[in-house]
This record gives sequence, structure tokens and C-alpha cells, in this order.
Amino acid sequence: MNARVEIRERLDDQEITKVLALVEAATEADGVRPLNEHVMLHLRYGGDPQARSLLLWSETDLAGYAHVDPTDEVEGPSVELVIHPAFRRRGHGARLLGAVMDLTDGRPRLWAHGDHAGAGALAATFGFDRVRSLWQMRRSLYAPLAASTLPPGVSLRTFVPGQDEEAWLKVNAAAFAHHPEQGAWTMDDLRRREQEPWFDPAGFFLAFRGDRLAGFHWTKIHGSSEHGHEPLGEVYVVGVDPSQQGTGLGKALTLAGLGHLRSRGLAQAMLYVDESNTAAIRLYESLGFNRWDVDVMYAPGG
Repeated sequence: MNARVEIRERLDDQEITKVLALVEAATEADGVRPLNEHVMLHLRYGGDPQARSLLLWSETDLAGYAHVDPTDEVEGPSVELVIHPAFRRRGHGARLLGAVMDLTDGRPRLWAHGDHAGAGALAATFGFDRVRSLWQMRRSLYAPLAASTLPPGVSLRTFVPGQDEEAWLKVNAAAFAHHPEQGAWTMDDLRRREQEPWFDPAGFFLAFRGDRLAGFHWTKIHGSSEHGHEPLGEVYVVGVDPSQQGTGLGKALTLAGLGHLRSRGLAQAMLYVDESNTAAIRLYESLGFNRWDVDVMYAPGG
């Protein structure tokens, strides 16, 4: 197998184009995008200077790509890896994951979106265990939807770009203090999403108790070109300040966002939730959501 791996701090425009083409080919073949939103944004904007991109070349063709993100220094770097459909079953996945192992001192946490069988087989070859599952849940927006009733003393308005960023980042960090991917967002992370074509402050709801931000629900609408289907609404992020948890605010915010997505004429809404977050899963099931798909994280055994 004539293949080589190159490690980059930043990719040039030509390399980015090749990686994006590889991602689209894998998405078409597998029915699920192999890289999450954070990694896609990193590709376009540069992202964390500590992150690394690994390019697996077969002659002059890009056969594989891996993104290594130092999200959690305790648990180990988060890794997303994809092999071009035309280059699978040739040992390229093992070659690329071996390079990732060398780069991360043998402690990567590897995501497999859609619980792809090939990813599971590769993980087993390296002695990885399944350590985390992230559910995608969906519900019809044609089904009955309860009214959003805010707790007493709480008011609701939409996000104002240029005004609400600092307050939102503070509450987001507090609400997701034990969730490194979400809780560690910076101003740059937020600004990049504000620049995305899908960003719409009319679907970004903020709940205030007096003049203090108590919680939020940020919705997102995926375009048909991204999913190959009709537009799909997403419960993108729901967060409640720890001091306001247990008041029913999270449910009220979720319903407010779902009402907004329904008002846009969408047929379905989706969300992501950790399988271990049983309280959140019970809430979403009570709102009509059911499990649709699952993303799996693997890590070295022992």
C-alpha cells in the first residue's frame, strides 16, 4: 500500500477543497456526515491553533482525513476520521488511525457518526471500547405541541447580535460546565456561527429573570441541500443557568423554540442528547421526541 500521512496545523485552500470533496463523497455513500459542525467550521475558519489535520494520500489522491482536537486534556483528544469510499477496505483506515495514535500518545477518543459498521470494526482492531453514545432524536412538528408557559417572573425575547454575546457565553459555560465540547465555547466560536448562512437571531430565544439571563434556546434550520431532504429544524442548544434549574424553564424554552420551527412551516425537528443524560431524554420523550440515530465514541480499552 503506497500511502503517506501528512500532519498540518493549517490547511491551504487546495487541501481544504480536497477534504470537503472527500466529506461530501462519504456523506453521499454513508447517509451521514462524517465530521461534526465544529470540525467543519475549523476547516473553513482555521479553528483552535492546537488542533491538527492529518491527510492520508494515496499517490496524489486524498484517501483519508482525520481531525485531532485537544478538547479535553484529561480524557484525551477528540478525533474524527473518514476514508474516501473509493479507498476503503485497503487498510487506509488502520494506517490513518495508527498515525493518530502516534500523535496523541495512544489516547484518542474517536467519534463514529451514525454508528458506522466500518468504524466499529476499525475501533475493535485497535482494542477500543465504546465509551459514549450521542442520540439524535426527532419528532413531527405536525403532531400536537403544548403551549410554552414560562415560570413566574421570567420574560422571553430574541438574541441581539452585538449585544448579548457576553451574557450568553457566561450562561452557556455555567450550564455546560461538565460538557467540554459545549461549555468551552469562546467568543470566536460564537462569532463564527453568527457568520454562518443558517444563523437567524429570530430563532435564538433568551429568557430573563429581571435583567439577568436565566436560559436560552438556540434553534437551527438545516437546508435541503445539506440533508438531501426537506428542511429540518433543530433544537440546537438549550441551556439553563444552574440557579434556575428545576423551575420548568428548560421545557418552556424547548417548546418556545419548537413553536418557532413549526411557524416556519417545517415538518420535523431534531436534537442531539447524550445517552447517559436520562433526565433530558425523559423530557424530550415527553415532548414527543423518539430516538432516530446514534453517534458513538470509542476510546482505547483498559
